[in-house]
Amino acid sequence: MTERLGMIVTIAFIVTRFRFFRQMLNEDTLNRKQQINAILFFGVFGIIGTYTGLTLSTDLLEINRWVSTVGEDEAIANSRVIGVVLAGLFGGWRIGLGAGLVAGLHRFSLGGFTALSCGVATIIAGLLAGLFYKKNKHVKLSKALMIGALAESIQMLIILLVSKPFGQALSLVEHIGIPMIIANGLGSALFLLIIKSVLNEEEKAAALQAQKSLRIARKTLGHMRQGMNEQSAAAVCRILFEEVKASAIAITHETKILAHIGLGDDHHSPGRPLQTGITRQVIEGGELIVVGKRDIHCQVPNCPLGAVIIGPLKKGNKTVGTLKLYFRNEKEINNVDIELMSGLSMLLSYQLEVSQLDEVHELAREAEIRALQAQINPHFLFNALNTIVSLTRVDQTKARKMLLSLSQFFRQNLAGTTAEWTTLSEELQHLQSYANIEKMRFVDKLQIRYEVDEEALTAKIPPLTLQPLIENAIHHGFKNKTENCLISIQIKNEVDTHIGIVIRDNGTGIDPEQLQQLGLGVIESKSGTGIALYNVNKRLTMKLGEESALHIQSEQGKGTEISLKIPK
Repeated sequence: MTERLGMIVTIAFIVTRFRFFRQMLNEDTLNRKQQINAILFFGVFGIIGTYTGLTLSTDLLEINRWVSTVGEDEAIANSRVIGVVLAGLFGGWRIGLGAGLVAGLHRFSLGGFTALSCGVATIIAGLLAGLFYKKNKHVKLSKALMIGALAESIQMLIILLVSKPFGQALSLVEHIGIPMIIANGLGSALFLLIIKSVLNEEEKAAALQAQKSLRIARKTLGHMRQGMNEQSAAAVCRILFEEVKASAIAITHETKILAHIGLGDDHHSPGRPLQTGITRQVIEGGELIVVGKRDIHCQVPNCPLGAVIIGPLKKGNKTVGTLKLYFRNEKEINNVDIELMSGLSMLLSYQLEVSQLDEVHELAREAEIRALQAQINPHFLFNALNTIVSLTRVDQTKARKMLLSLSQFFRQNLAGTTAEWTTLSEELQHLQSYANIEKMRFVDKLQIRYEVDEEALTAKIPPLTLQPLIENAIHHGFKNKTENCLISIQIKNEVDTHIGIVIRDNGTGIDPEQLQQLGLGVIESKSGTGIALYNVNKRLTMKLGEESALHIQSEQGKGTEISLKIPK
């Protein structure tokens, strides 16, 4: 049994790679598809626990190391309850019951004089673990250890009460009872420990990366808004050189080097023509590239720079320069560096666009759309950061989770500055990142319900359309409410030609005089200007036509409903 715990460790590590499992740990509630996936996964995990068990003959007291068949006088010492117990602890009684039925019925089908008792005990284990499930709280190691051991103890009791003949049942329990209780208790705790360790390390890395990205954005904004010149490029390169572990940082124009800080600055000097052919390739293709020394083609033979990540800097759809992170060799480059470059090139491209908003009428029109998409309420940012700071003192887990949601929110905000379209699926993820932050700020006050047709999520929509509508409901509709604040979000395939989106809240409602003006322009009001609804409505009509305009209905004291249609 102790030997089998090594398999538990392997499975636990593999589980952390599954998206649905991560969602189950982070989400308050699971939709039907996620519940079915969880039941099947943990049920199969229980079946694996059965097959990796040890068959024991109660007559001869012989042990076979792997289960193939089970005779009438044989039983199985196994780790089946681990998967079922964890299903209940992670997902509640429904997931625990479902996984218990899958693993329990399978055990019953194998036969043996304990088939019925073990099958029933497996189902009871799932229900028992589900009773200890607590919404919005992480599972403790001590609880997993206790429930795993308790579930196995109950199984031993059921074997004594149900299995016949009693003499064989008693002999079996005497031989395998204590080892199985200890092994399954330890196995449940060990499974949970591995998962927590892996996820905590990833969360820590993501939080540090988010902090670095926010810091870089704050430091570089003032320089890049001056446009691309040698002075602003040099200032940005110095900032990045302090923040990024690279041997050199460079920014180029379409034809020349604007700035180079670090190794190789003797020949990669500002004002000189582009030194590498790969830089021209990025400018022409507009895609991020990672290459080694052989592909850099530097004109100086003894150049110390042996690898580079090159990201495009864009204004609209045109690549106007590059950002380059140089390294001594390819071994120094990892996935974190590549993801960082992707974010940095997107960030700097956005800042360049802001500096050129009034170039010509058509560019101004496109830049206006992106600027509207990229607007971030400073009060929201400051309030979120203050909440994170407070949580670090009392609940570091919630602080990390909120910081991750904040980083995802800003990452998608930045992505929206260069993308004309996004999918409803990506838009919904952005909305959920924002909602998770607000739910942590307004503990036990705010509820958000989703009713979504999965088939509709592939439809295209202008970026940052839904989140401002939710923000508007929270900060205006619920301004004077202290509890029972509910928002429902409905995304439905209505007909073959369009998708319907409806957002409802039970807030205080909107004054009838203001209601007629909302979405049509900026209004004068003590409670707000309506600019968020105006921006969303303007982008929808500019990109999709008047048929996609916002329709707002509201009744004071009861709430507000905003609906729109997205063409397929």
